[in-house]
Amino acid sequence: MADISVRPMAAGDAERVLAIYQAGLDAGNASFEVTAPTWSAFDATRLTAHRFVAVSGESGVAGWIAVSPTSTRAVYAGVVEHSVYVDPAAHGRGIARLLLDTLIASTEAAGIWTIQSGVFPENTASLTLHERAGFRVIGVRERVGRHHDRWRDVVLLERRSPAIS
Repeated sequence: MADISVRPMAAGDAERVLAIYQAGLDAGNASFEVTAPTWSAFDATRLTAHRFVAVSGESGVAGWIAVSPTSTRAVYAGVVEHSVYVDPAAHGRGIARLLLDTLIASTEAAGIWTIQSGVFPENTASLTLHERAGFRVIGVRERVGRHHDRWRDVVLLERRSPAIS
């Protein structure tokens, strides 16, 4: 992966970030959402300090990762929910793991003790990625929402930082 680097996400990345997001949504197993938000909505709901892009010398932004706070209550200040998306043309190159490792380092340095996510059970690549990065399954929310006219389950995952006690 010598041709891949990770850097903080910038407003200039908006077009590629949202295109990759939409490609993931179009694939059907990434989110209950069906349309990527506007950049202003995306920007307003993700923590600036923990947004990264993976950049390939040949194609520019190849993936992204970002977190949102799970609550405005002070007691949950160290808990975030993340999303990670990789351009379908760049799947299988270790980009998601590189992004996730960068995010883990960034959040731990900021005192964030829990990263959580919800993943459709059919998204086995994402489940494997998260397991290998130290996430554990908390449980399954059965038939929690409708997506494309069918009920979907969501696997709840979390990673508790071993560095923050």
